[in-house]
Amino acid sequence: MRVLIVDDHSLFRDGIGSLLQAAGFEVVGGASNGQEAIEAAGALRPDLILMDVSMPEMNGIEAARHIKAQLPEVKIVMLTVSDDDRVLIDAVKAGASGYLLKSLDSTEFLSMLEGVQRGESAMQRQTMSRLLDSLSDFSREPVVELTLRELELLKWVAQGYSNKAIAREMSISPNTVKYHMKSVLQKLSVQNRAEAVATAIRAGWLPEQSAVRV
Repeated sequence: MRVLIVDDHSLFRDGIGSLLQAAGFEVVGGASNGQEAIEAAGALRPDLILMDVSMPEMNGIEAARHIKAQLPEVKIVMLTVSDDDRVLIDAVKAGASGYLLKSLDSTEFLSMLEGVQRGESAMQRQTMSRLLDSLSDFSREPVVELTLRELELLKWVAQGYSNKAIAREMSISPNTVKYHMKSVLQKLSVQNRAEAVATAIRAGWLPEQSAVRV
């Protein structure tokens, strides 16, 4: 996986870069603010962007919006010292595939990024739980119906299961899980798994207690 690292602290970029390279990731470049990130993403076409939230000139969330509009296939994981729910929601709405605190253990951090490669969200369970609580307050109602297979998939996603675990529970391949998940996101017009689960709960397709609470 080709990775672009965006942070206004060069020592942090270097440290993350060394960690990723040792784990087998290909670090293709770095940037120190949101505007540089947009330019670098267009030139380098990375698979994944690790993006700091707070940066000068243009913050990471605004940069993420621009990048996802131009390169929707690029995965973006926000890195932050903030545990603020509003920032978390803004990041998800901007199209981020993950939201990780910089205090995260390196082993768990790398495990989260490997999950992104499989199409999963890079969020700790307690962060996902807070996000679902916040998104469930939104008033927008879905105007589509999901198949029974897609609802079963969302049931396992809501409980924090990985693609591999879902595939085992549903007796299908991980690739089929990814196919169904893509269909769900398109039908519900949402950016990621967390929004899909929140939408399903809001519509009454899933009980509120189905969402992971840890």
